[in-house]
Amino acid sequence: MSISHPSPTASTPAGRIAVVTGGAAGIGQAVVGVLLSQGWTVASVDLGVEGVPPGATALVADVRDQSALDSAIGGFGEAHGRIDVLVNNAGVSFVGTIEDGSEADWHRIYDINVVGQMRATRAALPWLRRSDDAAIVNMSSCTAVNGLPQRALYSATKGAVQSMTMAMAADLVTEGIRVNCVSPGTVDTPFMAELAARDANPAAKRASFEARQPTGRMVSPQEVGEAVLYLARAGAHSSVGSVINLDGGMTALRMPR
Repeated sequence: MSISHPSPTASTPAGRIAVVTGGAAGIGQAVVGVLLSQGWTVASVDLGVEGVPPGATALVADVRDQSALDSAIGGFGEAHGRIDVLVNNAGVSFVGTIEDGSEADWHRIYDINVVGQMRATRAALPWLRRSDDAAIVNMSSCTAVNGLPQRALYSATKGAVQSMTMAMAADLVTEGIRVNCVSPGTVDTPFMAELAARDANPAAKRASFEARQPTGRMVSPQEVGEAVLYLARAGAHSSVGSVINLDGGMTALRMPR
């Protein structure tokens, strides 16, 4: 299928132009840092500017607000003539079983983790269509396909993200827009440190997080950023509808106890 794109303006950067939602902390912050290290032009979309790596454009918007995303992402796209990459990373966790959390909690987590990715994608698509090599990378989780205790709600949202990724890839591949996702294991973020600190035995709790992965260690945010880079880079034409499991072997390996 022949795809035509408007030519970039003279002021458009020659390198890749990317938007990362949730880029002010944790995994998103690492993703922004990795893309900046490659000379990319990067914007973070988050609730605030604190924590956004130096060199990135800090866009303030809530992924629950379509008009705010349209304005923030659209303004960035207009400033640069196109967007090459959208990384749908913004999300929140929830600890609990199927009996925990109110209906409002369930709707809120879905609204951020799943519908938020839809909203950001809708805001970015007009500008992704101006790119000669566009890519979307959604952030899933090992919980999408591995039953972990106390993760019923969060797992449900990430299962939805992973399924949505495949459908998005099928819808957009003929437009030259590649859609993939990264599925990390337990990532060593401030959130996990906070969970460990709440426990009566923080060291033991952290050890349990490490032990989830057959490698015996949590995944570093930097590793996740590099996986996103692999999928988002120019020329990765055959990476479509794929899932990178970055989980220390959690999904594939069955280790003896």
